[in-house]
Amino acid sequence: WNATNTFLDSLMKASHQVGMPISSQPLEVKYLRRDKGVEELFRSWRESQKELQIVLVIVDGKGENSRYDEVKHVGDTVIGVPTQCVQARNVKKNQLTTLTNLCLKINAKLGGTNSIISPSLRSELFSEPVIVLGADVTHPSPGDTHKPSIAAVVGSLNKEVSRYSTAVRVQEHRQEVIADLQSMVKELLLEFYRATKLKPLRIVFFRDGVSEGQFQKVLLHELSAIQKACRSLQEDYKPGITFIVVQKRHHTRLFCAKEQDQVIFTFTSH
Repeated sequence: WNATNTFLDSLMKASHQVGMPISSQPLEVKYLRRDKGVEELFRSWRESQKELQIVLVIVDGKGENSRYDEVKHVGDTVIGVPTQCVQARNVKKNQLTTLTNLCLKINAKLGGTNSIISPSLRSELFSEPVIVLGADVTHPSPGDTHKPSIAAVVGSLNKEVSRYSTAVRVQEHRQEVIADLQSMVKELLLEFYRATKLKPLRIVFFRDGVSEGQFQKVLLHELSAIQKACRSLQEDYKPGITFIVVQKRHHTRLFCAKEQDQVIFTFTSH
């Protein structure tokens, strides 16, 4: 308990230093025995603590013994309360770097903004309402023959492109094309409008996880789905669409055309 209290005091101090002050001690600190359920505890807090914003969970170890998966499942899908986990060994170390990192994560989960591009450096593209979408499909592990694939799309909610909403769907086993993209994009366009009261005049769509052999198939289906999503909201709504396929496994290298534009970084070891 002493280590926990010291850690909480340090976390509050660190939060003031990074500009997202935690102004009070936790509403309640509870030790959860292994024979007790996470859902029961979280549900009691949701009902009794009306000011509850986030649950900070200290987990011991990794894997099944840590109860990390249970905490995330209950918090994200059952109760609907943000959670932030921290390893017990990091609580004991109580290092400033860990505390600062935790503050950034907590701030983002509570709807705060950690960083933005300076307006003076922002592309002219963002002089008008723009929504940035990012999409990927996660497949089951090799050898699995029946588990479904998970498609996810995130969409920006502000002009700084620092806040996002998410749409997730389960689809057929190892299907790379996002089957329900039209309704997912429609959801995110509506979220953007609710947040900004503006309709995007341009959509920038980043698509990950597409092999070269699937480029054309994915482009034809998903570009059409985005266009249909726009028309489903308003028949004459036709924002500009930029479709970008992102690849990690490549050998492309970019260099400055002019030597004076080069930036040289110097690192000093201590």
